[in-house]
Amino acid sequence: MKKILLLAGAMMCFLSFKAHAVTTVDSVDLTRYVGQWYEIASMPQWFQKECVGGVQAKYSTLPNGRIQVANSCLLADGTRKVTLGEAKVTDKNTNAKLRVTFAKVFNKYIYTFGGDYWVIDLEPNYKYAVVGHPTLKFGWILARDAKLSDDDLLLIADNLKSQGYDTCKFITTVQEGGIQQKVRLCDYLKGRQ
Repeated sequence: MKKILLLAGAMMCFLSFKAHAVTTVDSVDLTRYVGQWYEIASMPQWFQKECVGGVQAKYSTLPNGRIQVANSCLLADGTRKVTLGEAKVTDKNTNAKLRVTFAKVFNKYIYTFGGDYWVIDLEPNYKYAVVGHPTLKFGWILARDAKLSDDDLLLIADNLKSQGYDTCKFITTVQEGGIQQKVRLCDYLKGRQ
């Protein structure tokens, strides 16, 4: 009986750790959020494997209230790859939680195969945004320009750490006019404090 209680207690600790309380921003004005964003750093994902840099996202409001997502990046041969998707708000109180999908069947997006897109940091003038996920397995730092100041990146890194993220898992994105090499964000920020 004691072993069962210890195991149950360990499972509760494990579950509470796994369900890390990632918090979103209080509110997102979608009319201000839509538009062009540049990826400054991200936790690399399989679907970005071919990208060598120039990663961008363009969000547009659709007549049905959803958001069209156009992600693009530069490939090694210099061409731009574009992937279209759609997002819907899942928390209408804040607009900070969305579900994004790129799966399309018979001209209709299937959200069952989508992913959570939580806005966890947002500069008041919408200069930058950080998108996270409740499992801490995904993360993107986005900005309206191809380069962010070191001060902004340090603020972002502090917020990521407070949410439970490891900034060493974020890799900087090569952007024309921005960062010119892929390095771990934690290494990039060393000596810039």
